[in-house]
Amino acid sequence: MHRIALLTCLLTVSLMNQVSGLETVIGKYGDTIEIPCNNRRVMEAQVTFVKWKYDKDGNILVKHRDQNTTVSNDVNYKNRVSIKNDFSLVITQVAMADQRTFTCMVVEKVDILEFPVQLAIYKVPSQPQITNLTTVMAIGKQTTLAECRSEGANPAANITWFKNKTPLMTDGAAIKITTNVDVDKETLLSTTTSTLEYTAVKGDIDAKFTCQVQHIKSANMDSSPLVFTVNYPTEKVSIQVVSQGPFKEGDNVTLKCTADGNPPPSSYNFYINEEKKTVDSNTYTLTSVTRESTGEYKCSLVDNEDIVASVPITVEYLDVVLSRTGKIVKKLGESLEMSLDVKASGATQTSWKKDNAKLNSMPKFDKLTYSDSGVYECVVSMASLKKTQTFELVVEGSSIIKNLIKERGEGMNKVLKCAAEGFPKPTVQWSVNGSNVESAYEHAKVTYSLTIVPKGNLTVSCTVSNVLGSDIKSINVSAHQKDEYSDQTILAVGIVVGLMLVISAIGLAYWLYMKKFRQGSWKTGEKEDGSAEESKKLEENQSQKADV
Repeated sequence: MHRIALLTCLLTVSLMNQVSGLETVIGKYGDTIEIPCNNRRVMEAQVTFVKWKYDKDGNILVKHRDQNTTVSNDVNYKNRVSIKNDFSLVITQVAMADQRTFTCMVVEKVDILEFPVQLAIYKVPSQPQITNLTTVMAIGKQTTLAECRSEGANPAANITWFKNKTPLMTDGAAIKITTNVDVDKETLLSTTTSTLEYTAVKGDIDAKFTCQVQHIKSANMDSSPLVFTVNYPTEKVSIQVVSQGPFKEGDNVTLKCTADGNPPPSSYNFYINEEKKTVDSNTYTLTSVTRESTGEYKCSLVDNEDIVASVPITVEYLDVVLSRTGKIVKKLGESLEMSLDVKASGATQTSWKKDNAKLNSMPKFDKLTYSDSGVYECVVSMASLKKTQTFELVVEGSSIIKNLIKERGEGMNKVLKCAAEGFPKPTVQWSVNGSNVESAYEHAKVTYSLTIVPKGNLTVSCTVSNVLGSDIKSINVSAHQKDEYSDQTILAVGIVVGLMLVISAIGLAYWLYMKKFRQGSWKTGEKEDGSAEESKKLEENQSQKADV
């Protein structure tokens, strides 16, 4: 890495090639560049004459005020130069030969000025090219692996070798890297060639070697990975489970045995439930494993069973048994006992739902109601395993009438409402004809509304029934206008009258109490036994107590 840093520094100095106080312009090989005159600070109104030249005696062009530009016959620039309004020099298709000093000479009314500019040219190198590639490395023997080449650069490119993305450095023993830089005499561009000689070790099997071209003006460029064959005998085997776990009953599990030698063995011994199976492959698949398949599995070399490796396999299982499943039909008021039996290889989690609504725990049915009807789902999970059990509970009951009332409709219409309950859904039969409307049937409840115009006093019956039974209730309906109140209204009036009677009774009791309190317990006959004076005192005392 120190070498890379040092080389980068040298490349930078070579590219810039500038001295103190000398302006430098950097151009890309083959592009068109502009070289400014005094960094574009020349005042055009004060200039009478501008001349561009290079090095000491090379003339390029001359520009007089209000005259056309005159280009010299110099073969290097005759057809490649022009001048802009700000007196900048334009050069097309720049090459390495243009890497020199250009001078802008400006003649003003009272002065002559010169502004030298250094032009530096860079060229990005080509992608790395691998040549002289070998295929096999021998342990302990230094081998020329490959040659990495990058062409057409300025400054010259640097090449670094990597093994598994780690840079390699010449160490004088196992690694030797030789680098050469050649400069083309015509283009003056550089070609860098690096040769890698390497002594293999066992750890180099499947190692990826790459060469990287580095340049100050481009991103690093990597070659395709190079993988070499390294031959050495097997000293150790390893076994791994290729299939993705955790495993559950019914899965297929593939085992893979690998050796650290090269070339690897073509056959292996696999030990399945202590039974040896020799296969002409490095894999073995256990099909439809069960909980009894849990255990230790081994593999070894066929010609040396002492070189062996093992791996544990655990097969997870989850058994869920719900005491009742499917459709369960019960009668209203009955009980239903449910039980859940779970057997698993680890800790489980259980959740319940009724009609997709979450329940806090397993439902209990001591006395069934219609609201208990629904689809119940039990989900038991453990790791990647999940078992679902469901049952549909249907609570049946005979049809009954919960309420029968009458209400005032529009005009002379009367509306009778018969609220029924039962499952299956109760049907209705009225004793008179009319316009019948039913509400939505929810939670085993439905209300039937009948609109009639009574011609006289009559009794209307509502009969509801299903396959489990029926119920009937009747109500009196009058055609008179005074019968505009419903039973509820009459009940409300009765309650108000009753309250008024209670209040009157309380008032009377209070009046009698106060009268008794003021008179004391004296009777007319008793007063006559005392003197008139004593009677008067007693009445005065009693009056004072009452006033208090």
